[in-house]
Amino acid sequence: MNKRIGVMLGGAVGAAVIAAVIVLFVVVLPASAQSREAAPSAASLAPLIEKAGLQAVRPGVKMIDFNLETPAGSTVKLSSYAGKVVLLNFWATWCPPCRNEIPSIEALYAKFKDKGFVVLGVDLQEDPAAVSDFVKRYGITYPVVLDQTGQVGSEYGARGIPLSFLIDRKGRITSGAIGGREWSGPATEALIEALLRRS
Repeated sequence: MNKRIGVMLGGAVGAAVIAAVIVLFVVVLPASAQSREAAPSAASLAPLIEKAGLQAVRPGVKMIDFNLETPAGSTVKLSSYAGKVVLLNFWATWCPPCRNEIPSIEALYAKFKDKGFVVLGVDLQEDPAAVSDFVKRYGITYPVVLDQTGQVGSEYGARGIPLSFLIDRKGRITSGAIGGREWSGPATEALIEALLRRS
């Protein structure tokens, strides 16, 4: 049996379901996601992660690579963004908290996209045409891909959405967030800037 590791994230469960109730989620990632490389900068990032309202992930956990298609039919591989800081965001068009956080994600992307930062939105199990129309209607300019089987979302523990992870330049997951949030505030921007400064 393959060993699996748990990445501890805490957060508010869908406000539309149980308002103001805080629970602990366990996002289970397979052994392939575990890095043998220590993350020496994890301790110095911790205060920034906390101030940004994100949940720290166990140091050294590597992203799970995947290939998914865009609504237009081209293929995107997560590892193609190696050397960049990535905000990986699992979402769906029917999800109100997902829709609510899109403007702030777009603002964050616009501010840092020329500095080595990318947002990758992963839509879960929806029709490509519907997603394409939604992307145009909401003015989304960051890349969006389709997880039509839900397999990638399952591997990342997307039991509820939105679910987001910040990945550093070396492909390590530094932190995560469960539920909708404001992404373009000063605290989150300071964290992005710190990640961009690190090699």
